[in-house]
Amino acid sequence: MSRFAEVIVLARSAEEVMEPLTRPDEDREWHQCFTRVDDWMFAGQRGRSEECYAWVIQFIRHNWTGLLAHLESLPWPDPWSVQVMVRDEDDDCFGLWMLYDGKLAEVPLPRTRRDPFSASLSGVLTRTDRPRG
Repeated sequence: MSRFAEVIVLARSAEEVMEPLTRPDEDREWHQCFTRVDDWMFAGQRGRSEECYAWVIQFIRHNWTGLLAHLESLPWPDPWSVQVMVRDEDDDCFGLWMLYDGKLAEVPLPRTRRDPFSASLSGVLTRTDRPRG
């Protein structure tokens, strides 16, 4: 089945954790690779500068099973900074997932609703304030 999905990972000081996911690995359940997009500095707690990075990946088939479980299993240096954004082709917008107690959980976004959809691994995220015609 052909389906598009995009995933963005944002995390502070995670370049070592994410680096293996930027290379092919036949042992992973998915075979695409993340690409690091950019880096920037921002003032963290107590004024120290910390680097925050973003990685993106696009799936062209229904083959990203295991991705969220894999991401939550990584040894993040700052797990409180990890944000995973997922947009399936039928979603109105990206959904936001964050680590809570070591597990990735979707953060409810205002004016959105996630409905089950068998062709999608995460269901369909709909904006409830969007006019339907």
